[in-house]
Amino acid sequence: MPSVSLTSRAVRLRGLRPHWVSDPKVWRTEVLAGLVVGLALIPEAISFSIIAGVDPAVGLFASFTMAVVISVVGGRRAMISAATGAVALVIAPLNREHGFGYLVAAVILAGVFQIVLGVLGVAKLMRFVPRSVMVGFVNSLAILIFMAQVPEMRDVPWPVYPLIGAGLALMVFFPKITTVIPAPLVSITILTVITVAAGVAVPTVGDKGALPSSLPVPGLPDVPFTADTLTTIAPYAFAMALVGLMESLMTAKLVDEITDTPSSKTRESIGQGIANIVTGFFGGMGGCAMIGQTMINVKVSGARTRLSTFLAGAFLMVLCIVFGPIVSEIPMAALVAVMVMVCFATFDWHSIAPKTLKRMPAGEITVMIITVACVVATHNLAVGVIAGSVTAMVIFARRVAHLAEVTAVTDPEGTTVVYAVTGALFFASSNELVGRFDYAGDPKKVVIDLSAAHVWDASSVAALDAIETRYAQRGKAVEIIGLNDPSAHLHGRLSGELAGH
Repeated sequence: MPSVSLTSRAVRLRGLRPHWVSDPKVWRTEVLAGLVVGLALIPEAISFSIIAGVDPAVGLFASFTMAVVISVVGGRRAMISAATGAVALVIAPLNREHGFGYLVAAVILAGVFQIVLGVLGVAKLMRFVPRSVMVGFVNSLAILIFMAQVPEMRDVPWPVYPLIGAGLALMVFFPKITTVIPAPLVSITILTVITVAAGVAVPTVGDKGALPSSLPVPGLPDVPFTADTLTTIAPYAFAMALVGLMESLMTAKLVDEITDTPSSKTRESIGQGIANIVTGFFGGMGGCAMIGQTMINVKVSGARTRLSTFLAGAFLMVLCIVFGPIVSEIPMAALVAVMVMVCFATFDWHSIAPKTLKRMPAGEITVMIITVACVVATHNLAVGVIAGSVTAMVIFARRVAHLAEVTAVTDPEGTTVVYAVTGALFFASSNELVGRFDYAGDPKKVVIDLSAAHVWDASSVAALDAIETRYAQRGKAVEIIGLNDPSAHLHGRLSGELAGH
């Protein structure tokens, strides 16, 4: 009996394990992808620390804790979360005006806000992001990633440029030989060996700042726990929560499309909150999903599981603590080459092809351009997505408003006129509806047939009330027929109640 019990338990446990656990090929891909991303995270985290005005170790700790925690609690497999520029820009003023303790407290509160927003279903709002906004989001990210590399190519020794060119060439041609080892890792390794062996003086990772020599220690933020502290950090925390969620959910949606696999946006929202709370207690600057590193992980390296995300954070700390001196010698040119390749892989070149632009509606192109322009101008992904979505909604509303048509048919005896209304009736289309009737010339009985229409909002009900009132002032009766059930319910509940508003 005991052997049977142990066997059945083993079968159950085996059923709970991911399918890739026993696949060596998957392990190789995930481990190497995690190593490449871990390397790429180091200069990025240090740069974002500088933006936030904190010590480089703060950004590195944040990238470590965010990646490790989100690999367990996140809703999108293989997506990388770490310290980001968007979050750094939001919390930098708080650190500058009130100090590091307030920054850490804001990160923890932002995590709480993200959990609450996740529970309330904010992720469902992603349904309202049009494809043209998504394309603009992707293209603007590619542009921002490239722009972030420009300072590394300005006022530098001349060997930097051939090194970048060599790195790009390696990543283009090495996969034609083999894909067993990720091309970015090969490029980074070869360029580091060349610069160290030849003694080439070029900027290195070590020039960005000192790497940490020990693991982060948990603790409470050094702030007074008062209402004044809460009112000080709350606006920054809420802004960070929104920016972080928007960037993370948009990135998750992009990875869904690339991998053709679904993800739980609600779980991702809550997971981002948990990761930021943990990061705050470990003295990190917080973060969210990173599009550049995610593209390295998913599109360039081919990772598909949570293992790569976990290892990216783990390798980051191991590289900093154990191999710090070696990592410090990596030329920035190697990492710039990797990120430039990511730019080309991320940008949707099909979206700007002449053939595509000729076929695409002008409104769709306008939305994409506005999204890109706003993101590039503000360096804030949330601003671009909101601006693009609002523009798309306005264009859609204008387009649909003209679809509401009114046709009149008078019976042969001239005693009744039937108006057939077709299309969607909402605030944009219903404003023109009132002027489509001949109040003075129509006979005593007027029938409005809404069989081919749908009443969406109070504005439409108010418009129908106004039509009835105008006819009543002339002693004419109006009968509304053909309402579908949702329209009839809305009309019955609001009709006659909107006057004076």
